[in-house]
Amino acid sequence: MAALHANTMAAPAYWEQLEPQEGRFDFSNVDQIVEGARAHNLRLVLLWFGTWKNGNMHYVPSWVKADTKRFPRVIRPDGEPIDVLSPLSRNTLNADKAAFVSLVRHLKQIDGEQHTVILIQLENESGNIGSVRDNSAESNRQFAGPVPSDLLKVVHKQPGTWGEVFGGEADEMFQFYHQAKYINEIASTGKAEFPIPYYINVWLDYPAPELPQRQLDVPGIGYPSGGAVQKLVGLWRTMAPSIDMIGPDIYADDSQFYRETMRTYHRADNPLWIPETGRSDSFAKFFFYALGEGAIGFSPFGVDQSGWNILGDEAWKAHARNFALIAPMSREIAQLEFEGKLKIAVEEPGQTAQEVNFGQWQATVAFGFPQPDGRRAPGTKDAHAAALIAQLGPDEFLVTGVDASVSFHLPEKLPWIRSEIITAEQGSYENGEWKV
Repeated sequence: MAALHANTMAAPAYWEQLEPQEGRFDFSNVDQIVEGARAHNLRLVLLWFGTWKNGNMHYVPSWVKADTKRFPRVIRPDGEPIDVLSPLSRNTLNADKAAFVSLVRHLKQIDGEQHTVILIQLENESGNIGSVRDNSAESNRQFAGPVPSDLLKVVHKQPGTWGEVFGGEADEMFQFYHQAKYINEIASTGKAEFPIPYYINVWLDYPAPELPQRQLDVPGIGYPSGGAVQKLVGLWRTMAPSIDMIGPDIYADDSQFYRETMRTYHRADNPLWIPETGRSDSFAKFFFYALGEGAIGFSPFGVDQSGWNILGDEAWKAHARNFALIAPMSREIAQLEFEGKLKIAVEEPGQTAQEVNFGQWQATVAFGFPQPDGRRAPGTKDAHAAALIAQLGPDEFLVTGVDASVSFHLPEKLPWIRSEIITAEQGSYENGEWKV
């Protein structure tokens, strides 16, 4: 992590490891993770792998998996069970909740003052893969009944059954509602014990061209049904108020899709946090887009898969370069983001320069090696350049970036008539102070 210049790590706590026997808890793995983060001067995002992991139940204890009567599975329309626990089961909810509460109580004991753990993720990409909703007898009974009034109020619909109110989307809406209620209850109970920010992450609904290996953008097949996908993020925020953030896991490197997704999840009621994204160098530029969108975090997935020598892995070099650039001034960047003073320019293929407007001033960002005599910037071979520009005062700017140059001019004048720079300093921030 030091080679990556990261300031925070994400690590899982597995239900099956935490509670191998019902009511008997083993916190040794959690203790080791917290101690390891402290030893390397890192903050920690703890991931609770409970009822759901990637639309399945991969990490629930064996005693839960074995007792299908007490902990019922989701049933497909053809009557076959799948490897997903039903969110309608009070037994399953109570068991997950009891394990999670034991975890956060322990965290409060070992970390209530030091605050190494700064975020907790509830479940992982929750929902069903294999069926849009549970088709058990109890689920079918509720599905044939009236839509709950709290949901009707939010969607502004007249009373009726799920099919009458939601038509072709009824199955997914039914799954979403019960899943959101389930996770919200775990979150609210956990917060009563250890009130730090809780969030969920989302396996997105990808249009087929963006991630063709996912094949179909259909709930239960292309993504876990019931999750907080793009069309449901607003309803999730309303129906699960104890969740502080909903973070998209973005694995498509198309710039338009990536930026649209960030804008969808960056809402007045939802800070932008990207808990997972691709680790290849094609995703590195989205770090700058995320900064420009006001993201509080950006987490490439799979650092544990790269072995000991991260910088020997080409996929990680670009991310390490970006993090190294920002690390010395991360607090300053966060403050500038919060104040709305930070703007970005990111190179895209075929685009060798961009204009960034600051009202009185216009900044021209040229990508690639600076050219003499006003010649057009060449761009970079793999379109990786970027610049961050922050206006510190009426005529004062902070500029940083990768393989980019920045010039300033007055918008009412021709772009090549540049204004005179009184002072230009090259330096860095050290403990909050600018050092030349």
